[in-house]
Amino acid sequence: MLNYIKVIEILISLQAIFISTMIPVLPIQDTNNFNQSLEIPITWQIPTIILTSLIFGRKVVYIAFSIYLYLGLFLFPIFHQGGSLGYLLTPNFGYLIGIYPLIKIIGNLNTKNKIQNFDFIKSGILAITAMHISGIIYSFIQLFYYNKLSSFLYNLSSYSLGKIGFHFLMLIPLYLLTKPINYIKYKIK
Repeated sequence: MLNYIKVIEILISLQAIFISTMIPVLPIQDTNNFNQSLEIPITWQIPTIILTSLIFGRKVVYIAFSIYLYLGLFLFPIFHQGGSLGYLLTPNFGYLIGIYPLIKIIGNLNTKNKIQNFDFIKSGILAITAMHISGIIYSFIQLFYYNKLSSFLYNLSSYSLGKIGFHFLMLIPLYLLTKPINYIKYKIK
């Protein structure tokens, strides 16, 4: 049974996931050509899910992310590049499915009394790797459906190899947030 606090946590998590999907990571201005900027090819969605999993726990974020998937598949085009049931045919959906193991791995940090530095980095790398492996497996399954090796190789290079390094880099600012989260969760109680 959900109490009011859990419902509020779910709504906050859902809102954070929705908003973070629409915001790209800050563009980097090209110093040689002032009119062009280089955008980092990820959004704030993964760091937000990691952060909300640290704060609220995995059950709350599971529910919020499941609601987000339902809304995106059946009601509104709220995913990063659209929505609807047609999104199941894109390689992006494999990475959305991969967020479930990410939430589980990061949520395991909440079962400990205090988030330790090495534990967060280790769990973050493992969680992001699990998410990308899920996306690669989904693309591999699509290889059998579409029967195009070139599409699989493109998806592998664009969606995994092109983004995993940026996802790992996003662990650094999240690591800096673990100390205030520890303070709030364990000292103020």
